[in-house]
Amino acid sequence: MRAYSLVFSVLGASLISAGVMTAHAQEGFYDPSNKASTSGKTIGHELYKTIGCPGRGLLDKPCEAPIEKDSDGDGVLDSKDKCPGTPAGRKVNADGCELDSDGDGIVDGDDKCPTVYAKTADGCPLPVVETPAPAALAPAAPVKMVLEGVNFDYDKATLRPEDIAIIDRDAATLDKWGNVNIEVAGHTDDRGSDEYNLNLSQQRAEAVRNYLISKGVAADRLTAKGYGESQPVAGNDTDEGRLKNRRVELVPLK
Repeated sequence: MRAYSLVFSVLGASLISAGVMTAHAQEGFYDPSNKASTSGKTIGHELYKTIGCPGRGLLDKPCEAPIEKDSDGDGVLDSKDKCPGTPAGRKVNADGCELDSDGDGIVDGDDKCPTVYAKTADGCPLPVVETPAPAALAPAAPVKMVLEGVNFDYDKATLRPEDIAIIDRDAATLDKWGNVNIEVAGHTDDRGSDEYNLNLSQQRAEAVRNYLISKGVAADRLTAKGYGESQPVAGNDTDEGRLKNRRVELVPLK
């Protein structure tokens, strides 16, 4: 009789317990499923997260989940932010660190050229300094220029019409010598006295100098000097030789 009583007591207690647990489950009091758990259910210390906080009673109000902060406001929570304290408004990656789009080691917020790779203080390439081409050197002036064909008539210091074209051509050549001073040297043949020929050669030099000035050559670059018959370039024993000696030369002065 006692055995039957014991069996009925155990059976009744089991039914009551099952009924209570069923009622609790239906009321949403405790659901052991937990997707965040590796086992799929709440076990061990996870039990407190579902039904209450450590130190609270089973029926006490469950703990409120802590609200994670984003202290620097970059959109990445502090717990996942590897670069806390990012200045406001800067673009960051998933780790909360500022972007460096061009990979030059300078974050975009400090990079003045964020799309150009440059290992400089401001992230921009160094300016290209163009080296000016060396100035063309003026050709060296010859030792002297003989105005070939500019030969004066005997005992004359006036330019002939045929001399003008020759002087014009040679005047253009003077520009290529650079800014050098020039001596206009006059010469004669040996007919006449030395003094007379010296004066005549000076007049011939002056005639050419004045014409060059009229063509635009600076007057302060030109010096006229007569040498008389002292520097012949041909023999004075023929008309052809004497004609060559009645000449004017342009000599650059150093």
